[in-house]
Amino acid sequence: MAHVSEEKKKVVKQVVDLINQYPIIGAIDMESLPAPQLQAMKSQLRGKVEILMTKRRLMKIAFEQAKETKKGIEELIPKLEGMPALLFTKENPFSLFKTLKKSKSAAPAKAGQIAPKDIEIKAGPTPFAPGPVIGELGALGIKSGVEDGKVAIKEDKIVVKEGETITADQAGLLTRLGIEPMEIGLNVTAIYEDGTIYTRSVLDIDEDKFMSDLNTAIAWGNNLAIDIAYPTKDTINILLGKAFIESKAIGIEANIIDEGIVDELLGKAERSMLSLKGTANIEVPKKAEEKKEEPAKEEPKVEKKPAETPKKEKKVEEPAKEEVKVEPKAEEKPAETPKEEPKVEEKPAEAPKKETKTTDDKVAEMVNKTKKNAEGSEPSAQDLINES
Repeated sequence: MAHVSEEKKKVVKQVVDLINQYPIIGAIDMESLPAPQLQAMKSQLRGKVEILMTKRRLMKIAFEQAKETKKGIEELIPKLEGMPALLFTKENPFSLFKTLKKSKSAAPAKAGQIAPKDIEIKAGPTPFAPGPVIGELGALGIKSGVEDGKVAIKEDKIVVKEGETITADQAGLLTRLGIEPMEIGLNVTAIYEDGTIYTRSVLDIDEDKFMSDLNTAIAWGNNLAIDIAYPTKDTINILLGKAFIESKAIGIEANIIDEGIVDELLGKAERSMLSLKGTANIEVPKKAEEKKEEPAKEEPKVEKKPAETPKKEKKVEEPAKEEVKVEPKAEEKPAETPKEEPKVEEKPAEAPKKETKTTDDKVAEMVNKTKKNAEGSEPSAQDLINES
């Protein structure tokens, strides 16, 4: 049996105690992390996070011993990558990953390093003049050409995929292009919480996209609840409004008399009436229309029209009176001429009077003339004036 030093036993026991003490255990990769930055990060995270560095083999032994109390902790062993270290905390795994990610800084790639993510070169101009660099780009599978006297990359190209080792040629080209794909900081590979292992891809959340997806899910849930009429505190007001609108529409469609929709029903009836009137070319008398629309107001208007007709008749009678005033001018002439001439002029003057005399007056006048003719007496000048 191999001898195990007491120092190693103490380290294993320390790891097991920390595993049992903290609910959140993380595996981190500290490869290529400069010592000054490590000390600065430890100082920044003091009181929230405890970091322990030891040999990978001792970590595995501690996980095997702690799996009885921490179910599934042994699943963290394959996540011990690069220069592994363990992280112990009570913070939320996602909040912790966000804090560690913000503390990282960009750095150029070096040959032999593992790409933490896909390293991509974007299409566009470069600062290089035409020359051997075109061949270097072609060797890495990058399409290029010359534009405006400079080398330009034609299309986007992933030169190193996540988890692959960066070669010397790739590292040199990335450095010349000013691309710094590496991140200096605590590189979290996985975090354990209550039997669940959260990998880096799960922990690295785009908060803007997450909130957008969350709002979309909420909107879809509300729409589904409203469509199936599922009442909740968030949908009850909308459902009541929907029920009111639908019931009102049914009442109007079925012509159900109710005080809440009586105005709509009257408007509907009026539109139907006007449509029927226009389609059938029905002419409604004005008086009938006026009585239907405003019976109380239109009746006085009908009574006023007959009252206006006498006024027009009086205006017509006025010219007849004026003709009577002109007659004395015609009477002056018979005084200078023979008596027979006035008879001719009197006939036209009598015409206006006859128009205004009644039938009884005309009959009495004819009787008087007959009596005078029977007596054989000729009419005097005074008689002619009286007759006129």
